[in-house]
Amino acid sequence: MTAIDFRGVFPAMCTPFHQDGSIDFETLREDAQRLESAGVDGLVPVGSTGESATLSHDEHIEVVEAVIDAVDDVPVIAGSGSNNTQEALELSQRSAEAGADALLLISPYYNKPEQQGFIDHYTTLADAVDLPQIVYNVPSRTGQNIEPDTAVELASHPNIRAYKAASGDMNQISEIIERTRGEDFAVLSGDDGMTLPVLSVGGTGCISVSANIEPERTCAMVGAALADDYERAQAIHHELGPLFRAMFVETNPIPVKEAMRIRGYGPAHLRSPLTRLSDDHLDHLRDVLATLETEDLEDEYAEAER
Repeated sequence: MTAIDFRGVFPAMCTPFHQDGSIDFETLREDAQRLESAGVDGLVPVGSTGESATLSHDEHIEVVEAVIDAVDDVPVIAGSGSNNTQEALELSQRSAEAGADALLLISPYYNKPEQQGFIDHYTTLADAVDLPQIVYNVPSRTGQNIEPDTAVELASHPNIRAYKAASGDMNQISEIIERTRGEDFAVLSGDDGMTLPVLSVGGTGCISVSANIEPERTCAMVGAALADDYERAQAIHHELGPLFRAMFVETNPIPVKEAMRIRGYGPAHLRSPLTRLSDDHLDHLRDVLATLETEDLEDEYAEAER
């Protein structure tokens, strides 16, 4: 099995599209290289932020292959989940064959399995594909919560190595961390605004939307927290707070794709049924990004004066 350290910052990458809806592979590769150069600890293509729900299976694998080919050293964690266990198995196997280092597996959505269904689903995938796998709990998108007892049971499987926490329930997240401390098992924040609280109770990093826009700052915040420098981590958390909120004023990835466009990192085109960011939120997003750029300049001046 591939060795991977689930510590640090793992951007949930966007999938850039041309105006006609086809995948912009050149921009995708450039974006992967930009993020790697910024010092992230891994890349996560074709998750929810990557609009996996509107990609064909072949496109899904083509995106994974393009990101793998673009980078030198960082691990690539392929989103390969589905609400259909057989479909998730096929995507996971194909992602492994493409060279992915690990898999991110969203919990089955829409059909709302019971807890035993989650156990059966994830165990089937972990038994069949010999890669480190991340269980992804995001009840706001899937309609069903993976309970702590279920997460703890899954953590005992040698291929289930991490849990992406996006439930918004810190008590639940803390309990899972507490009860898996004896396992080779990591808990990653899946909600940018909760990354620092999750790290403070023993989480190991984040799969982040905002890291697409501010990878260096996000890495600095997580690195400081992991080094127990919470004064610095708090300061960066509050600098990034307006961005964290701006990334979720509309359905992800609508705001982050607009932010990518404003920063010159890629187009804002989305596949239907998603739509472009509304004018009501666009001016505020521009202001948030401009403030972060001003703070960057102020930091540089302060460093030069020292």
